[in-house]
Amino acid sequence: MRHFDFAPLYRSSVGFDQLASLMDRALSTEAGQPSYPPYNIEKTAEDAYRISIAVAGFGADDLGIEVKENALVVTARKAEEDDARTYLHRGIATRAFERRFHLADHVRVIGARHEDGMLHIDLEREIPEALKPRRIAIANGKEVEKDVVDAKAVN
Repeated sequence: MRHFDFAPLYRSSVGFDQLASLMDRALSTEAGQPSYPPYNIEKTAEDAYRISIAVAGFGADDLGIEVKENALVVTARKAEEDDARTYLHRGIATRAFERRFHLADHVRVIGARHEDGMLHIDLEREIPEALKPRRIAIANGKEVEKDVVDAKAVN
């Protein structure tokens, strides 16, 4: 596995300490990474995203969606089938799965729907007021001194 030295970045920035673990996750090329079920991630607006997962053969009751510790976890468990069916060819996989997506800070799930064999999960980035850019007024130094002098003269 590749490791990068982020020490120069830490000297001139604050709050990027999770960047190293994010880069390690993104650059890991483990052969055991699951490719089932296939999925798409799309950007639907400036601060909105949609994850679409192909879940053919699963009903809405077989699927579970959970958000914990900045991770979206999608699971599927198929109920036991009766052995009365005899398949000549079985090409639709209905095996259980767990798919994890790491979410950035302030990204939350706003809804999910299951239709036409697809599970669509809508996400939105909500930037708190404290993190939004704000304009800071600059006081004129002469006005401040004048107020101080006037306050002393009145006393």
